Amino acid sequence: MLTITQALVDQIVEHARRDHPDEACGVVAGPVGSGRPERFIPMLNAARSPTFYEFDSQDLLKLYREMDDRDEEPVVIYHSHTATEAYPSRTDISYANEPGAHYVLVSTADADGLGEFQFRSFRIVEGQVTEEPVQVVDAYPAA
Repeated sequence: MLTITQALVDQIVEHARRDHPDEACGVVAGPVGSGRPERFIPMLNAARSPTFYEFDSQDLLKLYREMDDRDEEPVVIYHSHTATEAYPSRTDISYANEPGAHYVLVSTADADGLGEFQFRSFRIVEGQVTEEPVQVVDAYPAA
């Protein structure tokens, strides 16, 4: 299960809406081993495409060095789908190389009649996709 604050959900959704009709992408980092998403890091979709996202390789290298220096890891890797449901595509699955991360997809298309967007989380390990529940909280319990 992904446990995430309402503030982070709002930031991810706002980023997806702001970049629409292009796919938005980014990372939410957290302390290594904690599984707790804390630091919102919106990234630029280097592909600038409504059907594909790609992290800029230089930006990604800089981000990983920064996370390393801060003893963080990518807890959530997110992107948006602009015309389809929030479910990983074959391309998304092939690029999923962080087995410990939660892969969050936001759909800015009203693909299911349930509202303006969908917010879903998946684990993607060795090509296997498993949807997981999302628990949205106001704040994390004190450590």
